[in-house]
Amino acid sequence: MSAVVSVVEKKLASLPLSVQVQMPGGEKVGPDDARIRLKVKDNATLMHLASGEAGTLGEDYVEGKFDFEGSMRDLMLLASSILPGSPIDTAKGNWFTALMRHLVSVKRHSLARDASQIQFHYDLSDEFYQLWLDPRRVYSCAYFREPDMTLAQAQEAKLDHICRKLRLHEGERFLDIGAGWGGLLLWAAENYGVDATGITLSRNQHAHVNRLIQEKGLGGRVRMNLLDYRELDESTPYDKIASVGMFEHVGRAQLLQYFSKLRRLLRPGGLIMNHGITAGGVYNAEVGAGMGQFIEKYIFPGGELTHISNELAQIADAGLEDVDVENLRPHYARTLWAWSDALEAQLDKARATLTGENAERSLRAYRIYLAGCAMGFEHGWIALHQVLLQHKPATGRRDELDLPADLAYPWRRDYMYR
Repeated sequence: MSAVVSVVEKKLASLPLSVQVQMPGGEKVGPDDARIRLKVKDNATLMHLASGEAGTLGEDYVEGKFDFEGSMRDLMLLASSILPGSPIDTAKGNWFTALMRHLVSVKRHSLARDASQIQFHYDLSDEFYQLWLDPRRVYSCAYFREPDMTLAQAQEAKLDHICRKLRLHEGERFLDIGAGWGGLLLWAAENYGVDATGITLSRNQHAHVNRLIQEKGLGGRVRMNLLDYRELDESTPYDKIASVGMFEHVGRAQLLQYFSKLRRLLRPGGLIMNHGITAGGVYNAEVGAGMGQFIEKYIFPGGELTHISNELAQIADAGLEDVDVENLRPHYARTLWAWSDALEAQLDKARATLTGENAERSLRAYRIYLAGCAMGFEHGWIALHQVLLQHKPATGRRDELDLPADLAYPWRRDYMYR
């Protein structure tokens, strides 16, 4: 054990914050007044700490192989400081890795499997999510239009930012793919007067939003369906389409199919907003150092990331044109820290909302997931892009700058901020 202690002492000495580690045998390394104190119960965890395997350490925490005292923000500072290099670089592969990723992506995105994967995450417990999300339960990147906005204000700003980008107008047919707990669907209906259709694969979300629709008296022009996007009827195209936080669940091998489906669902001249998490590295499907595997195992089974350059390539191949691209990466970092802080402030209440033999593991996993993702966005390992799309022009025309009635996009982006 003395050799392991020596390695751990050397690692701790290089960190930007004070850390104390209690070994499985009770021996302590580091000051008693350290900002973070780790109580390690397993020798393998010590090696993961020494080698900088941040994602594997996350698994060790979920499985109860160590506990900690201190703030979650300090724990993430520790995690980022022990990394041996960029997790973007360590997640790169070769042609064989790319081929295997493609084959896996094809296999794990059937209709039935995607439904199961979505329900694994979103149907965990409505009461649990309600504790740390904003009152509208908007489970996606907020938009801090002003730096001092609260989370609730920033989420409403995000909903309006999307509606403004789409230039929603009263009476338009609006489709929200992956509508979650109905934040955007209901905001668009109540504030812009659209006829709104939302879809989800989560049974809990489906039931919740339909209750809200009835409570708000919106049954005549708002509906929420339990449906896969691949099964949407294409016979009557929509004027405007939003897909928020769903793109990550599609799978890299299905992106062309996904964007082609969106094109067929959109009327010529209409607009699509695709809002989704993207990879920080051009060749990455996940973050390295074990962090991607952690997300796959405990949080988002079947989730896959791609770089914005690949997203734009798939968009073009699907017959769509990107007319506006915005990166909201630091907005998502702040959003995630707000969620993490809210969860950390009421851990006992959160624990009470979770049932079953895996309840404690789920709580531990979400503590690491929210703070870890905040760290990932801060470091640029992942990003969040809003991409505004329309059909590629079928023929050349000279009036696109003259605000023709059949085109929704004005080719001047100042309209988004008026």
